[in-house]
Amino acid sequence: MQRAIAELRAEAERREAEARARAEAADRERRAFELAVGPVTPLPDPNLARPKRPRPEPLPRQREADEKRVMQEALSDDFDVENLLETDDGLFFRRPEVGLDVVHKLRRGHWAIQAQCDLHGLQRDPARERLAGFLRDARRAGLRCVRVIHGKGHGSPGREPVLKGKVRSWLVQKQEVMAFAQASAAEGGHGALVVLLKGEPGGR
Repeated sequence: MQRAIAELRAEAERREAEARARAEAADRERRAFELAVGPVTPLPDPNLARPKRPRPEPLPRQREADEKRVMQEALSDDFDVENLLETDDGLFFRRPEVGLDVVHKLRRGHWAIQAQCDLHGLQRDPARERLAGFLRDARRAGLRCVRVIHGKGHGSPGREPVLKGKVRSWLVQKQEVMAFAQASAAEGGHGALVVLLKGEPGGR
């Protein structure tokens, strides 16, 4: 019995000695590796969240929207407006859903003029750009009645009102324009138009 106990004890001591030897060898190898390569940074914990994936290239949506708006606002000089104008004691325009009473109210100043766009003295292209921008801003501001001054042509070659016909054509092409009529003498007469703009749904 004592011999068996002694053998078991000797075997346990041998295993402990081997384990210590392996641990010491591993420690020596680790120190030798650190001396060879320098300080070592541990790898990140694999349970951490993964880095975000690269985002796709942004689409030029604002540029596309701007280009679409420019196309919508493009005003042609070749648009034939004559067959869309009506006349009684002066030329006027109205959408099919707008009654003649609206035109009469425009002429009589039923609606207060809320803003005006003065194109007098401008060349064709700058005048077209200013008018398009003015109508866009007026629409955004919720304006209903505005005045557009195109001048009487006294300073034009041959004293012909160059912008007068152009402005009428441009206004007809804008869907927010519901009607327009020549301004009263007090509001500019032959040199200006009073314009009724489309109201917001449920608005005035």
